[in-house]
Amino acid sequence: MKKVLKVLGILLLLLIIALIAIPFVFKDTIQDKVRYLVNEHVNAKVDFANLDISLIRSFPHASIVIDEFSIINYAPFEGDTLAYSKKIALDMSVNELFKGASEPISVQKIKIDEANIAIKTDAKGNSNVDIAKKSEETSDPEPEEESSAFTFDLDHYEINDSKILFKDDVSKTMLAMTGLNHSGDGSVSGDKIILDTHTHTEASFSLDSTKYLNKNKLQLDALLELDLKNQRYSFKENKALINRLPLEFAGYVQLSEKFTDIDLSFKTPSSDFKNFLAVIPEAYVKNLDGIQTSGDFSINGKIKGKSDDTYIPKMDIKIASNNASFKYPDLPKGVQQINIDTQIMNETGLVDDTYIKIGNLTFKIDQDSFAAKGSLRNLTKNMIVDMMLKGTLNLANLNQAYPLQLEEKLNGIVKADIQTHFDMQSLEKEQYQNIKSSGTASISKFTYASPDTPNEIKIETANVSFNPQTISLDNIQATTGRSDLAAKGTIDNLMGFLFAKQDLKGNFDVNSNVFAVDDFMVSEQETTEEVASSKSTVEDETMRIPSFLDATLNFATKKVYYDNLELQNTKGTVKIKDETAYLENVTSTIFDGGMALNGNVSTKAKVPTFDMALDLSKIDIVKSFNNLELIKGLAPIARALTGSLTTKINLNGSLNESLIPILSSLKGKALAEILNAQVSTTKTPFLSNLDNQLNFIEIDQLNLKDIKTNLSFDDGKINVKPFEFDVKGIKITTGGSHSFEQKMDYNIKLDVPAKYLGSEVGSLISQLNDKEANAMTVGIPIGLTGNFKNPKINMNTGQAVKQLSQQILDRKKEKVKGELIGKGQEALTGLLGGSKKKTDSTKSNSTNTEETLKNTAKNILGGFLGKKKKKDTTKTKN
Repeated sequence: MKKVLKVLGILLLLLIIALIAIPFVFKDTIQDKVRYLVNEHVNAKVDFANLDISLIRSFPHASIVIDEFSIINYAPFEGDTLAYSKKIALDMSVNELFKGASEPISVQKIKIDEANIAIKTDAKGNSNVDIAKKSEETSDPEPEEESSAFTFDLDHYEINDSKILFKDDVSKTMLAMTGLNHSGDGSVSGDKIILDTHTHTEASFSLDSTKYLNKNKLQLDALLELDLKNQRYSFKENKALINRLPLEFAGYVQLSEKFTDIDLSFKTPSSDFKNFLAVIPEAYVKNLDGIQTSGDFSINGKIKGKSDDTYIPKMDIKIASNNASFKYPDLPKGVQQINIDTQIMNETGLVDDTYIKIGNLTFKIDQDSFAAKGSLRNLTKNMIVDMMLKGTLNLANLNQAYPLQLEEKLNGIVKADIQTHFDMQSLEKEQYQNIKSSGTASISKFTYASPDTPNEIKIETANVSFNPQTISLDNIQATTGRSDLAAKGTIDNLMGFLFAKQDLKGNFDVNSNVFAVDDFMVSEQETTEEVASSKSTVEDETMRIPSFLDATLNFATKKVYYDNLELQNTKGTVKIKDETAYLENVTSTIFDGGMALNGNVSTKAKVPTFDMALDLSKIDIVKSFNNLELIKGLAPIARALTGSLTTKINLNGSLNESLIPILSSLKGKALAEILNAQVSTTKTPFLSNLDNQLNFIEIDQLNLKDIKTNLSFDDGKINVKPFEFDVKGIKITTGGSHSFEQKMDYNIKLDVPAKYLGSEVGSLISQLNDKEANAMTVGIPIGLTGNFKNPKINMNTGQAVKQLSQQILDRKKEKVKGELIGKGQEALTGLLGGSKKKTDSTKSNSTNTEETLKNTAKNILGGFLGKKKKKDTTKTKN
């Protein structure tokens, strides 16, 4: 007995050692198998982080786990990840571990966790799943069929928490399945495999940018028969749920080299109208518990035929309901008399011949009824729409009859009686002559409130007439915030706006008593995610001109409010296009004067911009300075002025989030003219300090009139070209620059009468008579730096005194010179006998004067005549 136990113990120990050691022994074999598959069969980069083998985990089977498995495409999908899985687990017989790298392996169980598969077809028809290496052609008549690397004798397989994407750029089709959980248990029946499958996922489906499913919940429990030899896959027993809509499938799909043969039928297992509500996404339906329904709803369909590059299966899908109704238990109203007769058909197998026929669609809420009928044809190329809409709808009843979770608040009564016929290409090419519309529509007592709009919008009444080529806005009376509008005009492309994503085009005449700009500006919010572990939200609340508008507005408004400005009797034209408003011939009354404006404002870029030509005529200086930041920046000195001015300004720059000019960004030029202004030195330190130093000028008593100056501004600086004006006999020349931060650098020159300089030049002026002292002026240079609140004034009186001294010295020289010349002329006249012409009376009274002049003349000439005479006598003697 002891020997037996000893032998059993040894065998058990050997078995344990084997279970632990064999995985290490055969790990390289499995890795070689994977590498063999990659090298021999796949034209892509295949990688995995780790491969683990265990004989204990799935005993008596061997278990292989592959971590971080990925397949990455080569060109033309270079770098795209075709497939990734966090973990793949395979269960197989231990015998499979002893097979060579080229021998097939039989697998009993596969488990794939957190897979992400993206199957794509580009616009040229290339598919990223086409990664199998192409075998070289040989001359052998019948090459032997290679055995596959894996054979599947599956007992169970599952895919957990995975994502699958199908994207075809040729057909513009996209199918995304997220949160996919799929499992199947297999059994073999002759040459066929029976799979009992269970699937749960959320599906999104779009065709040509139109979303038909958006994260709709799908559930499918299906018994599938797989005939692998004939590649025929049949639905045996199955139940599907789309949201809460139950469907049953039957039929098969069979694959061949040239086409796919499809024969499927489906239907709702019951005709309860609750099935219709179940089609609507659960986020909008909320809770169907307790809902009262009557009538029926059913979907029946057949899809049958061949599918290849030319044909699709023929189809006949009917959606029907007859005199149905529903009412939610917590809502006061219900929806009644619901009739649906819709058919999706294709009778030829050509995709362009697919059409939707709406034979009858009606419903009623309270006393309001609505009806529609028509058809949508040629769906895939140039869709043709033929529709009739007629009825009355009280928007307030929608929330009382159906639990819509809308952020917007809607009220109003809509009436419509419209017929329209158009094709999408005519809309896209703006060939409005091909659009045939007729009828009328109106809305009254309409209110709309949303977090995206600054104020509630109220439309008292609006009437629209549909004509073959245009739509006339007969009238509209609307208010929002402080603003009111009355408008009429034409809309050129309402159908293009609604169906072809075009800008809304039109021409309108607008009248208003009050128009506040900020009542119509939309705040744009942008959210960005940081790569870091935390997420931050950045909101850009810049006011934006609506991007969908392409319209011309001729307007006349009694009052316009823009920021803190009030404009009266404003008229002009605004053309809106591409997020830009073009203002033409805009005139208004502002600051007790007139304004003319031309230019544009654009919010297309991240930072809004403007370019304007502004003409302000005879505006009140005080009002403009207190209300217009531009005047404060251009002329801070205006704070001390009362009166009126005229200015013409051409400027461009950037705008802030409230569409107010950013002063430091301005570029342009201006011509300013002070028509008549009084000065108050107490309103600015700059003038107060200057007044204290210039005691000969009473600045408070100045009256500035008809003073013109040219300004230019760039890089945050205002440059003032030198200009001249006269203040009570004092000529002033000034020029320089200042910034919008009110830092200044100016040079001023005052041509001041010398007598105003006082005691500093008293001794100099005493050398002049009164007439000379009053006439003589001297230039006083003044330098202004610092800023307007704390100015630095540099008045160079020393230079003025030096200049005055030089002027007096020059005047004295001129005076002496004039006296000498005058006396010399008199003396010469006497010597030459000029005095003989005088009367005897004159001779008697001027005898002494003549003598004096003769003596003076002799002194001036310095004996010149006597020396000449002596020189001549000497010549005679010789």
